[in-house]
Amino acid sequence: MFKILSTRQLATGIKQFVIEAPRISHKYQPGQFVILRLYDRGERIPLTIKAVDPQAGTITICVQSVGKTTHLLNLLEPGDSVLDVVGPLGKPSEIKNFGTVAIIAGSVGTAMAIPTAKALKQAGNHVIFIEGARRQDLVVLEDEIRAISDEPYILTDDGSYLEKGLVTHKLLQLLDAGRKIDFVLAVGPIPMMRAVADITKTRGIRTVVSLNSIMVDGTGMCGGCRVLVGNHSQFACVDGPEFEADQVNFDVLVQRNSMYRDAEHKSLDDFLANPERELALVRESCKLRELEEHAAVVPGGPHAK
Repeated sequence: MFKILSTRQLATGIKQFVIEAPRISHKYQPGQFVILRLYDRGERIPLTIKAVDPQAGTITICVQSVGKTTHLLNLLEPGDSVLDVVGPLGKPSEIKNFGTVAIIAGSVGTAMAIPTAKALKQAGNHVIFIEGARRQDLVVLEDEIRAISDEPYILTDDGSYLEKGLVTHKLLQLLDAGRKIDFVLAVGPIPMMRAVADITKTRGIRTVVSLNSIMVDGTGMCGGCRVLVGNHSQFACVDGPEFEADQVNFDVLVQRNSMYRDAEHKSLDDFLANPERELALVRESCKLRELEEHAAVVPGGPHAK
């Protein structure tokens, strides 16, 4: 059982959770993720860790309501619990002094990129952070971006907040102005990461993309996150989640990412028809687990030794 200690609404449909998970908080490194399961009949979903506090024994995650499980998770509040949190999983980000690095993130991808950006800054890099969102109410964590980067840029597609344009427009603007960028990390929607990779490949700039969005079980067992990297099959969960962008076959990635789209849409529609029922199942499942754990440690209980 993993208790939710606090929540905060970051933007429309995007919520931050602080969860009690002491073991994970002590082992975590930037770039790694966890797999959550809300209740015994729930699906597993991968979520990148935004921050940890080893002293408090907590992890912080940010969740955007996209499918059934993320919508359901975002209904939970402090005092609720998550049935399973497994991690930290995946390979950590490569942290060293590259020189000037550009972190390019799309909306909730910002939360995923912040730990790596912070670690790169601490390693002596000059950090450019470019966050993009469709509109103002989807911009997240602006204050944190400004605190950990040397050059923060916030863009909205519709121009409703600060600069108008796509993150790739800002990247091109910097490069066309003669800025030397030594390393790029792109985290966000697949079309955005692909566009960034197309720009940097022609200029010989080493670029890494995060492919956590296509994971299923997070352990390499299901094969759902198989990707072609340098014409070799790899798994995003155990071999990644970060890969060299110029080696990723984005055509195959797009196809694989859409494999379960119809089923996901149906599942979400069914959930939205009666979200209270699913929320009650989560709370009931966690309550039963709590009673089982309590019985296991009570002297004379069914599992007492």
